[in-house]
Amino acid sequence: MPCEEFIANLRRNRFQAVYFAAAEAADYLASRVRNKTVGFGDSHTLLEMGLAERLREHNVVYDPTPLSGAEFKAAADRAMTADVFMLSVNAAAETGELVNIDSSGNRVAGSLWGHEKVYFVFSADKIEPTLEAAIFRARNTAAVINASRFGFKTPCAARGDRCYDCSSPDRICNTLVVYMKKEKSMDMEAVIVGEKLGY
Repeated sequence: MPCEEFIANLRRNRFQAVYFAAAEAADYLASRVRNKTVGFGDSHTLLEMGLAERLREHNVVYDPTPLSGAEFKAAADRAMTADVFMLSVNAAAETGELVNIDSSGNRVAGSLWGHEKVYFVFSADKIEPTLEAAIFRARNTAAVINASRFGFKTPCAARGDRCYDCSSPDRICNTLVVYMKKEKSMDMEAVIVGEKLGY
């Protein structure tokens, strides 16, 4: 099975973990989450999967991803109170840790407290050999792409090559979270997808 060692290490860290080659991941999540309120953590991966539409067939979904301004904040606030929270990760370590960088904090805040279950949905290309390499990827690949995508005025967006650890007001790497083990207060599951999704 692909990612076998990574999945074993996630499970050793008390995360539930499954792997899917591609679209079956959306089918799996739609079958597992029914009659719930579901919050999304502003994820391009979930957007590419069309997951909000699938889940709305049997759930109420709060997804701030396509929104902006006051609408974004309202959806993000509702997502914090949902039964289930879903997001992606910016990187993962083969050793079983997950890594996220956040600008405003709604993604990471929603992943840490207050839900019955959190699902981390991400593509296998985000897996790096070590935690150090995963943090490097989050800062120097994912954050750079996201800053460029939003047209932010940061050195990384202007040059497109790496993190400059800037102090720009537009800086998006304001919070770095490493999920070393599963939280005690709720279930956490990693859903790994074989095809490339997100950043």
